[in-house]
Amino acid sequence: MRIFNTETKRKEEFVPLEPGKVRMYVCGPTVYNFIHIGNARPMIVFDTVRRYFEYKGYEVNYVSNFTDVDDKIIRKAIEEGVDAETISKRYIAECKKDMEMMNVKPATKNPQATQEIGGMIEMINTLIEKGHAYVAADGTVYFRTKSFKEYGKLSHKNLDDLQSGFREIKVTGEEGKEDPTDFVLWKPKKEGEPFWESPWCQGRPGWHIECSEMSKKYLGESIDIHAGGEDLIFPHHENEIAQSECANGKTFANYWMHNAFLNIDNRKMSKSLGNFFTVREISEKYDLQVLRLFMLSAQYRSPLNFSADLMEASKNSLERIRTAAEHQADCLKAAKEGEMTAEEKQNQAAVEELVQKFETAMDDDFNTADAISAIFEIVRLSNSTISEASTKAYVSYVKETMDKLCDVLGIITEKKEEILDSEVEDLIAKRQQARKDKNFALADEIRGQLLDMGIILEDTREGVKWKRA
Repeated sequence: MRIFNTETKRKEEFVPLEPGKVRMYVCGPTVYNFIHIGNARPMIVFDTVRRYFEYKGYEVNYVSNFTDVDDKIIRKAIEEGVDAETISKRYIAECKKDMEMMNVKPATKNPQATQEIGGMIEMINTLIEKGHAYVAADGTVYFRTKSFKEYGKLSHKNLDDLQSGFREIKVTGEEGKEDPTDFVLWKPKKEGEPFWESPWCQGRPGWHIECSEMSKKYLGESIDIHAGGEDLIFPHHENEIAQSECANGKTFANYWMHNAFLNIDNRKMSKSLGNFFTVREISEKYDLQVLRLFMLSAQYRSPLNFSADLMEASKNSLERIRTAAEHQADCLKAAKEGEMTAEEKQNQAAVEELVQKFETAMDDDFNTADAISAIFEIVRLSNSTISEASTKAYVSYVKETMDKLCDVLGIITEKKEEILDSEVEDLIAKRQQARKDKNFALADEIRGQLLDMGIILEDTREGVKWKRA
């Protein structure tokens, strides 16, 4: 298995720190609102990476944090007149709902920054003692970037260039810095902000130290894989490396994985452009399995363009998979006992080749686009070779194989049983009664009402059928 390592800029054979085990840290969202579809990409991508490791027999310790203290959270709390904890708790719960709908597996651990302050203070103390950090007059603690000779090794930025660039930027309140590139480990509280006691002042941690501490606590001083969106390479991940390696005296992560950006209709997602979508908004139009399939339709390091047309294409693709799975299930009920026929054995060998194609794609830096293509070849083979006359042995083999590969991608092959809520059920019953009473005006009115709710009715000989718009 080969992984593209951002640090070395090349694909490298994956060799775990501990045989059969993977320690993986993925930077999670800052919880001040519903997650947007840009947040969804790393969630889906790295969940798939985890699933593939598990498919290959690895035990994965998968840690993904929630940043639950941040300027944006504080701003939202002030707007609503509540405390910051109320905001973060609310949106952690909402984020978990969205992740469940996207079939993202729960992490081994979801640490929260506010619950790990003690460990952060200890790490900062260690950095001060080792000469890698210093305390300014106002109690701010800064990391001394010049003390880490390898600063810039992940982002491939030159420290001298960074210094000259930063010198042109005068930032109020940072007069206590020794060097413009030094970054904050601990900052004093402002009026009305949450704060914690520390040896330097009442305040809160900087963003970068949070992940360094949480990764160390739950995965150890050295880990196999650190992952996130490419927007985190600099400064966040660069600063994490500096802090962690200076504090612990060990290589922080052996492999760095970063997914590319998501664009909307070929433009960068932005609220000002009106092309900003939350996962929750998408869920009102599509099963989030569609979003998941769409996110995996390109290799994770390739930029991905979100559009209505591409989502419709993913919707159709998901329907093809599920229709094939439904056909398999139906045929399985009628299939006959006994050994596979000679022809079925040949088809089984063809499926085995496609499994190999799937694994080859995933072994090559998790190329989900080619892996999906292998699944669709299995779908085509299944549709053309499985019937009620097939043997149970053959149908079971194809079905189990396809389900297993889809599960690696987090794709659920079973069609959901649609459940109408009681209000909609009542309306359908009222319409039926109106038709019996020959009150067609009321029946049409109710049909229109249901259409507004996204329910399309179809009157058939067998009775009323419905589907979602």
